[in-house]
Amino acid sequence: MDPSRFTRLSDYAWQVEPFGAMRVPAVIFADEALLRAMDDKVFEQATNVAALPGIVKAAYAMPDAHWGYGFPIGGVAAFDAERGGIVSAGGVGFDISCGVRCLLTGLRRDEVEDRKADLADALFAAIPAGVGSTGAISLNPVEMDEMLAGGAHWALNRGYGEAADLARIEEGGRMAGADPSAVSAKAKTRQRDEMGTLGSGNHYLEVQEVCEVFDPAAAEAFGLRPGEVVVSIHCGSRGLGHQIGTEYLRDMAAAAARYGIRLPDRELACAPIDSEIGQRYLGAMRAGINCALANRQILGHFTRQVFGRLFPRARLDLLFDVSHNTCKVEEHDIDGARRRLHVHRKGATRAFGPGHPDLPEDLRAAGQPVLIGGSMGTESWVLAGTRASEAAAFGSACHGAGRSMSRHAATRQWAGRQIVDDLRERGILVRSPSFRGVAEEAPGAYKDVGAVVEAAHRAGLARKVARLRPLVCVKG
Repeated sequence: MDPSRFTRLSDYAWQVEPFGAMRVPAVIFADEALLRAMDDKVFEQATNVAALPGIVKAAYAMPDAHWGYGFPIGGVAAFDAERGGIVSAGGVGFDISCGVRCLLTGLRRDEVEDRKADLADALFAAIPAGVGSTGAISLNPVEMDEMLAGGAHWALNRGYGEAADLARIEEGGRMAGADPSAVSAKAKTRQRDEMGTLGSGNHYLEVQEVCEVFDPAAAEAFGLRPGEVVVSIHCGSRGLGHQIGTEYLRDMAAAAARYGIRLPDRELACAPIDSEIGQRYLGAMRAGINCALANRQILGHFTRQVFGRLFPRARLDLLFDVSHNTCKVEEHDIDGARRRLHVHRKGATRAFGPGHPDLPEDLRAAGQPVLIGGSMGTESWVLAGTRASEAAAFGSACHGAGRSMSRHAATRQWAGRQIVDDLRERGILVRSPSFRGVAEEAPGAYKDVGAVVEAAHRAGLARKVARLRPLVCVKG
């Protein structure tokens, strides 16, 4: 994108002044190099979001922003129901509550290195991965509704995980307000055999080494020590979330004119928050969040079982579980007044700062862990939320590296087998059911995650705590 189209707020924040139908500005957080490399569609989509009814302050895009469906991926926007605000299925995305769970093993890298191949094989055998992957868990209709209402609590009651996990999951492991009756039979059927599965695309399970610490106090609070090994699990609500998004986008597009909403882009299909379809979507979306929380809880349990067999002294305490694709009701200070807003984060992470009451007591002084996944074979990061982030972008930060190339273009440039071999030479073992899937997720198809993280850090969205290097990657 051309920087001359923006007002430069700082070296890491760029504003589009309102024009046309825009009700508020659009703000993109990035350094100049990241901004120039972004697709012009990010500009178009961010300014379109800024034209939606009831939007508050600005439409935001994170440093990893790239073209998405309706909203840019990396988009953040908040809406006020009392001022005609809307909820948008496109502002949440198809993979509802896609997120990252990070587990602390307490193991040193040298303890894992000698058994790394055995660990890679055991995790690949235990974690179903790939397009349409299914597992050993099959839910009947009653169990499905219980899972959609209960989230990680449901999984824990079924024997997956530990009670201490719940305090380290957003919403305490269960999203209130879920309405399983608002989820279609087709969505439930798609999910029936997919609990405890990783899926495909950019989803992964990685064994990683903490290789560098930037904030020793926060790292100590988070349990991150140089040379120790962690496990990160990135996945979401699988087929159920995708089906919810598909169906409600269709219904919202058909209903928009009835509510007097002029859509700058049909992909921005939305409905008033207080409307019947808006409330029904929120109930279904919250059920989708619970599905993702339950799914990651189960995958964490499977991971603990594998480590328990190979490394009996490993503990695998949960650091945190964050979601990326959500709409949550939060209170924020707007022009000196506290207002209740529906905050959409699509490919963006909640990043509450130190002292926030929604954080666990033992993490409150440090701020919320913000888990940033890199691309396969590249570094990942742990950041911490800041107080400045609430004023900057409703307490939000980036969620990953962000694609710089389409999956189709990546498969034309790279071969999956060669990527696996090259990464093995670098000491990174990849296990995947699909070489095409590996090619689609080639490291070169993504932005430089280090540059993205640096921009988020410099913009005050979240502060750097630790850098992680991959050792094993199970890829969907």
